[in-house]
Amino acid sequence: MRVFLTGATGYVGSAVLEAFVRAGHRVTTLVRHSSTASEAPSRLPGVEAFVGDLSNPASYVATAATCDALVHTAFESSPRGASVDRVAVEALMDVAARVTAAGRRVAVIYTSSASVLGNVDVAAAEDAAPRPPAALSWRPAHEAAVLESAQRSGARAVIVRPGIVYGGAQGAVTELLQGAANGLIRVIGDGSNRWPSIYDRDLAELYVRLATNPDAEGVFHATNDADERVDDIVEAIARHARTRPDVRHVPLTEARLKLGPYADAVALDQVVRSPRARALGWSPSLHSIAGNVARLLEEFRSAQAAA
Repeated sequence: MRVFLTGATGYVGSAVLEAFVRAGHRVTTLVRHSSTASEAPSRLPGVEAFVGDLSNPASYVATAATCDALVHTAFESSPRGASVDRVAVEALMDVAARVTAAGRRVAVIYTSSASVLGNVDVAAAEDAAPRPPAALSWRPAHEAAVLESAQRSGARAVIVRPGIVYGGAQGAVTELLQGAANGLIRVIGDGSNRWPSIYDRDLAELYVRLATNPDAEGVFHATNDADERVDDIVEAIARHARTRPDVRHVPLTEARLKLGPYADAVALDQVVRSPRARALGWSPSLHSIAGNVARLLEEFRSAQAAA
């Protein structure tokens, strides 16, 4: 399979890229700068990087049209992030519609987030209605645009809603590990909220399964069903630290000033399930953050040493 991938140098995208490569697929990655095109992604076997800009579809639609699956994991962390994402969604769905109309059905995989569900204290499956916090209110419309366009064109559309992603050198859990190493862990809110989490490599394997299964369509959650409270995760990390760190609980209003919408996402209290993903035969290899702190610390320290 030939895969077009946005965000290959990002947290989720880099894991997804490696999973497709391990599975033997050819991947074309969109990068923003010519210097990036010659770096790590393009050195993997079967990977070709080319320069383009998500906000300028003319720079990438011709290349995307040569591929069988269009996987969108990129997101621009700026005030124009939502508008750039909408441009990319419309461009990719237009490519999928044109190629499908020509006789080759294309799959589009759009990366959303479990945060679109808002606070949920009863297990929410893929049919749960989105109720995002105000800062993330734009996301459900982008999901709907993908699904509705595919319904009109006959292309295959998949929405992936990961929980809090952990593992490697990035993400919310790595920030906690870094805080512990520095002697101070900052927790947004009171820490009693539950995170629907997923290991980065397990999430990436789901993308491959979704891309290669011609019957996979619609919304798929990606969580490990652990329902861990943030304070319990922090306590597990603190126990593994060389010196026990201090813990500071930061009010959400204060965190928003520095972190923007990200603060709202990690402050949500959520119980999320992934029955549609599991029905495909997918099952996470790691089942909790707190139970795997030693492994995550090793990954984090290895990444620091390699940087």
